[in-house]
Amino acid sequence: MHQTRSKLADYVSAFLTGRLYWLIIALLAVCMEAIALYYQYELGDEPCQVCIHIRIWVAAFLILSVAMLALPKRKIINSLGHLLNTVFMAGLWERCLFLLQVENGNANSSCNFQLGFPDWFALDKWMPALFEVRNLCSFTPELVFGITMAQGLMALASLLIMVSSAALLVNILKYAKTKA
Repeated sequence: MHQTRSKLADYVSAFLTGRLYWLIIALLAVCMEAIALYYQYELGDEPCQVCIHIRIWVAAFLILSVAMLALPKRKIINSLGHLLNTVFMAGLWERCLFLLQVENGNANSSCNFQLGFPDWFALDKWMPALFEVRNLCSFTPELVFGITMAQGLMALASLLIMVSSAALLVNILKYAKTKA
């Protein structure tokens, strides 16, 4: 029994610190962006300010995961990648929580038609098809079985923050173990 648990822990550790993990993260990000664009351009559900913030966080972990696939596999690079990924997932989680609060009428703030980013980071001007705010925050569309996009995003973001935190922890422990 102990040997089986040890093998499973080794497999999970190898997965969370390997390239397959980053490939899955990249594919998930592409799917998330594709779904958002499908809802926008095919179904006519225009994105609000918070939706665009979510797209930016998703684009951030997409870029990071592609970089991690391309960079050499070094302990320090892997550790920094997992740290950044956890920060990105925390940002995603916070925006998804806010979107869910807006949808439920519990938000302390409102959103508007501007991202509010400086000129040196004007994603809405550089890539309006992907990052332009076109609607005010309100209800999000239903995905399946009565689950709204805000609810689905919140569930997914919660899972992603847990997995990225676990990957960071496993990577740190693995790195500390080889140093000792």
